[in-house]
Amino acid sequence: MIRAGVMGWPVEHSRSPALHGFWLKHYGIAGEYVTLPVPPEGLRAALRALPREGFAGCNLTLPHKEAALAIIDHVDASARRIGAVNTIVVRDDRSLEGRNTDSFGFIENLRAGAPDWRGDKGPAVVLGAGGAARAVVGALLDAGVRELRLLNRHRARAESFAAALGDNIRVLDWETRARSLAGAALLVNTTSLGMHGAPPLDLALDALDPAAVVNDIVYVPLETPLLAAARRRGNTAVDGLGVLLHQARPAFAAWFGLMPEVTHDLRRTIEATLRP
Repeated sequence: MIRAGVMGWPVEHSRSPALHGFWLKHYGIAGEYVTLPVPPEGLRAALRALPREGFAGCNLTLPHKEAALAIIDHVDASARRIGAVNTIVVRDDRSLEGRNTDSFGFIENLRAGAPDWRGDKGPAVVLGAGGAARAVVGALLDAGVRELRLLNRHRARAESFAAALGDNIRVLDWETRARSLAGAALLVNTTSLGMHGAPPLDLALDALDPAAVVNDIVYVPLETPLLAAARRRGNTAVDGLGVLLHQARPAFAAWFGLMPEVTHDLRRTIEATLRP
């Protein structure tokens, strides 16, 4: 039996077991996907134990995504650029390879929700400069976005971020966020603003073209106030749940040997776990 899991602290809230469990059952694969609660001080030992315990690999969630970089043997280009690992693959020689599938998950979700969007359609506005933003910005630049406007509540963090990721990034002041939407073809919120339990995202969409796409990577709630406002004015709105679903596909393929599909049945199954 092929074994994989999700390692974090805490980890009980993770939807990954339901997600991978759905695929294992759907495709009739003899495997299991389990939760692996590991405190920060135990990360090195837990990762090194994966080959010995018969694991094909694991996902990493908070607070382990960055710390794992100093422990594993190999790091792929995406994980190195993002500065975080969300997928561990045990190689045939029992060494550990770290990957990051968040950029893949973001762009696949965006294309599924907005099939007409293309990177060369116009500027993209990205709110936030954290780890999620690094994955989003990397994916957008790879997709051909030629002008990316980056806004963060702490400008210095955005400046450092832009210096590391490329020349096509313009850093703007957070206070100009409403005006920054003029002429944009895409708006992406990567902050926690609008998430359940977090402050709302205060952003007027008046300057945004009704043909622009609005994507919020938050998925609790599934319909954030930003997405609701976008839909009311006719913008294509893409929620964040698909990022979770699509980012899991390459990991599943690496461990279980089959690239799974994101279907309506899968989405309904995971949506059910979001309800109180």
